[in-house]
Amino acid sequence: MTDSPSKDMSEAPLGRRTVLIATGATAAALAVGAAVPAASATATDVADAVPAAAAVCTLTKEMTEGPYYLDGQLVRADVTEGKAGAPLKLVLTVVDDSTCAAISNALVEIWHCDALGEYSGFVGNNGHSEADDGTFLRGGVLTNASGVANLTTIYPGWYRGRCVHIHVKVHTGVTLTSDGSFTGGQELHTGQLFFNETITVAMAKVSPYSTNKVTRTTLAQDSVYDDGGAPSGLLTLTALGSTTSAGYTGTLTLGVVTS
Repeated sequence: MTDSPSKDMSEAPLGRRTVLIATGATAAALAVGAAVPAASATATDVADAVPAAAAVCTLTKEMTEGPYYLDGQLVRADVTEGKAGAPLKLVLTVVDDSTCAAISNALVEIWHCDALGEYSGFVGNNGHSEADDGTFLRGGVLTNASGVANLTTIYPGWYRGRCVHIHVKVHTGVTLTSDGSFTGGQELHTGQLFFNETITVAMAKVSPYSTNKVTRTTLAQDSVYDDGGAPSGLLTLTALGSTTSAGYTGTLTLGVVTS
């Protein structure tokens, strides 16, 4: 049974954007569908992958930012801030939707809840009491010359009315500030990243996720995810080790409208 919807349940798909789906030799690294971890695919293989010519572009849905966004977050590759949870290495590639060319120096920003379903800046909304500095599990990084943003975080938990997910924005033309944040630029994409349900079920059985007693909304029950697979933001997940708690690498290639 799913708990009654929270205010985040009001999110609905908006507009369309494109996302690159790799084919051929680079499919294991760049395909944007969910995958059960393959022993032959390592985190290094994924991180080193570069968009190839054997790729096609297809449409995916843009999602609303939800009620938990905070402006002016830190520019940093590691957003963990010591939060307990299974490691998650995100490898997000940004490309121009019309040409599939990689976009360098684009700021890829993420934010999500911790293992107990609490967002920094809004702690207590999921019924837990913990320290709140307004910055944990928030931040972004500029893409490299290959259009790749590498981010380190933890596998998200869940809160009342939503499946496990991560919010993401893509900005271009930002100015980095002296306090480690950013300003200005153009926001090209707002979306959400989703997780394979089988892996989430396994993750929910290990600490600290097992201490989150809020009823979990499944991927199929979620009001935002539409069961569209890759075009709807489902990550490819590759195991970082032999146990669930060792964590995963999640890959996705986002095509954005630049004009």
